[in-house]
Amino acid sequence: MTEPSPTAPLNLLATCPKGIESLLADELAALGATPGKTTVAGVYFTADQSVAYRVCLWSRLANRIVLILAREPMIETPEQLRDVVARLDWTRQIAPGKTLAVDFHGRSEHIRHTRFGAQTVKDGVVDALQLAGQERPTIDTKAPHLRLYAHLHRANATLGIDLSGESLHRRGYRRDVGHAPLKENLAAALLVRAGWPERAKAGEPLIDPLCGAGTLLIEAGLMAADQAPNLHRERFGFHGWAGHDEAIWHELKREADARASIGRKRCKTYLAGFDESPAALSAAKANAMRAGIPALIHLHGQRLSQLTRPAELTAEQGLLITNPPYGERLGELPELVQLYAQLGDKAKALFPGWTLAVFTGNPDLGHRLGLRAHKQYALKNGALDAKLLLMAIDPHTAQDTGDAESSGTEASTAPKVSDNAQMFANRLAKNQKRLKKWLKQSGESCYRLYDADMPEYALAVDRYADRVHVQEYAAPRSVDPAQAQKRLFDALEVMPDALGVDPGKIHVKRRERQAGSAQYQKREASGERFEVQEGAARVWVNLRDYLDTGLFLDHRPVRRMLGEMADGKRFLNLFCYTATATVQAALGGASDSVSVDMSNTYLDWARDNFALNKLDPRLHRVVRDDCFRWLETANAEFDLIFMDPPTFSNSKKMRDTLDVQRDHPRLVELAMARLAPGGTLVFSNNQRRFTLDASLSEQFAVEEITARTFDPDFQRRSNAHHVFLLRHRE
Repeated sequence: MTEPSPTAPLNLLATCPKGIESLLADELAALGATPGKTTVAGVYFTADQSVAYRVCLWSRLANRIVLILAREPMIETPEQLRDVVARLDWTRQIAPGKTLAVDFHGRSEHIRHTRFGAQTVKDGVVDALQLAGQERPTIDTKAPHLRLYAHLHRANATLGIDLSGESLHRRGYRRDVGHAPLKENLAAALLVRAGWPERAKAGEPLIDPLCGAGTLLIEAGLMAADQAPNLHRERFGFHGWAGHDEAIWHELKREADARASIGRKRCKTYLAGFDESPAALSAAKANAMRAGIPALIHLHGQRLSQLTRPAELTAEQGLLITNPPYGERLGELPELVQLYAQLGDKAKALFPGWTLAVFTGNPDLGHRLGLRAHKQYALKNGALDAKLLLMAIDPHTAQDTGDAESSGTEASTAPKVSDNAQMFANRLAKNQKRLKKWLKQSGESCYRLYDADMPEYALAVDRYADRVHVQEYAAPRSVDPAQAQKRLFDALEVMPDALGVDPGKIHVKRRERQAGSAQYQKREASGERFEVQEGAARVWVNLRDYLDTGLFLDHRPVRRMLGEMADGKRFLNLFCYTATATVQAALGGASDSVSVDMSNTYLDWARDNFALNKLDPRLHRVVRDDCFRWLETANAEFDLIFMDPPTFSNSKKMRDTLDVQRDHPRLVELAMARLAPGGTLVFSNNQRRFTLDASLSEQFAVEEITARTFDPDFQRRSNAHHVFLLRHRE
């Protein structure tokens, strides 16, 4: 059998991130290949061996280049797959003594695991080589000489040699990629979509105002300097291929080295990156050094709010491109709404006539830029749906925001907000003014400022000293989710100025109907808690990690009342949560206390609250137990009992579910059995439509005091809770 000629056409597949297939096809054609069918995240093409090597070296967009050996339909079973593999002449692909790895993708009804699929392909290769009299290859999954590609989808099997080896997006210049990095080939695709190759040839500048570790800048610099993206890669997959031609590769590498040397010297394009993080700028500098283009990139330590136009930059046209964070978690939004508004404002003030390109996974945040996108490209950033927004900046906008920006002084970043958003801001100011006298008299630092006062803005806004806790009530199905999202962003945009608080100290959560103990479950794991004052008590709160914060603000008057009633009393707190009520009772003079809850997390929190207030743990104990079970087995008496059960719970730690409407008679009776003569049970719950069972009024002296248990900040929501005093009849 004759050896194939290096000039013979090879059938190949280039894989890439989803959404850039057409760009990759154009790039392949420009490199001398002949593109064929485009598939999801890939392009089939033909090329001779020299062009195949050139694609590996020069492709800025591909992940892998696969030399296709076989494409077979109707492959379902492992036996069929193994047979197809074994029919190929592997002696032409794998030299004796070389190690091997198989990357298997896909599945069928009979091949359900990638490891099993890879094992099946490997077995077929071994069968073929042993039949040809060649020794069995050694498997090395981490650093093999040759990596095989196998894909099975809808009974169609594709087998080939991975000529790239490690994915081509790994250029080798990044060491510390940071959080959720932008892959190098996706960065290159964004630049191509934004027209950067043509702009660079025309001498236009490029700025990334939020550059991070500099991936966009470096990819732009490599393009501007005509440097092959994988010039510094020491090894490709084809180096371990039996058909490798070192002479072809040596000539291509020599040509690329020469082009890069000339390109770096000729490149006059101005590339600049700004970031407030010293660590990010240090990483960007090191990455540019490893990429071989440190002299092409200018880095500046400035936060976006302080961004200025470099004095040496006089170009009337250029590209402002960035990949800002886009808030995968709700709690990140307050800062990001401000960031995007600021970015749009700075772009208009400092770079009139330029193009702004923003890559975001949250188009609603993109709307905060205040610029209309003339082009949008749907892409993927890993598993996330994202868009590249291209916006032309009006050349006359700098005059609209003042001439100071053009000269490099800091621009105003006051966002232009909608009329409704301004009405919301006005309502916050009005409420703050209404509560001012009460706050001054009471000294309270934690209070509710807004509670869905305006139907359009279904939010609860609470102040916790210098921080703000925002709960978004889930919109009914009749409300367009996109419209609800826009209103939330409107509110978050005006809130920092309206409340005089840093956006980073605003924490957002979505409040939905909770099942079981969901409201107590962790959302994050920041451990970020801080101390607040309530009357004489100091308590820990956490605005990030849980739906609730550790302090139920609506129960403040009840806790105050318990403190006033507790002097010399034995106190019991059932369903104690973080035991803030116990703290108030103890500070009010309770002789001793027991606080019962099922959650270890909240009992630890309670102990920390006790320690913060210097309460003696020998006198003030916490008990982890189901309150039903504890009441049934306890034999102590208490003079003052507080019981505030959840509306519903199906916690696994309980023997049964808890429904406060259904189960409160039994709970109250058990608690009253522990209440000493002359004592008081304060029974509270947050079931909006709660009604006390009539049998309890027949057994005990009952007084409803709900109306007296709301401070001015909760008087709009008179059904937020219900409170009853129960005593034994004399």
